[in-house]
Amino acid sequence: MSSEKRLRILVVEDEILIALELESLLQDLGHDVVGVATSSAEALALGQEVKPDLAFVDIHLADGPTGVDVARQLAARQGVTVLFMTANAKRIPEDFGGAWGVIAKPYTERGVREALSYVMAGKPREPQEERTVTFLPFGVTAREGSPQAS
Repeated sequence: MSSEKRLRILVVEDEILIALELESLLQDLGHDVVGVATSSAEALALGQEVKPDLAFVDIHLADGPTGVDVARQLAARQGVTVLFMTANAKRIPEDFGGAWGVIAKPYTERGVREALSYVMAGKPREPQEERTVTFLPFGVTAREGSPQAS
């Protein structure tokens, strides 16, 4: 990935070991982790301060199931691309909360790589391409109807 653009990434995850492992993986893949937040307030403040390109957002944070609200605000107010990371995809709203996709927890390196490729391409893969269970993109139709596209 060294020939591709380095993304500035915010990790929003309240389980510190998961956050540190993800931070390390993202750095190994050539990206800059510009912050780690464990609560919605911290995530929104960091998002405004560090202006990330991408945020990996867990749905359930230290202050409760506030990740969807964080995703909506980061996407709509700050233009941040958001990917959810969750073990419970049922909590993702029908409008996807402004996110581009979801990585299932426990995540895999392959799932994170696919998610990064998807974001960096700026468009969904062709339908005939193989999908994995670790990363599910929401698709361009969903994104056009999301707050992120406005």
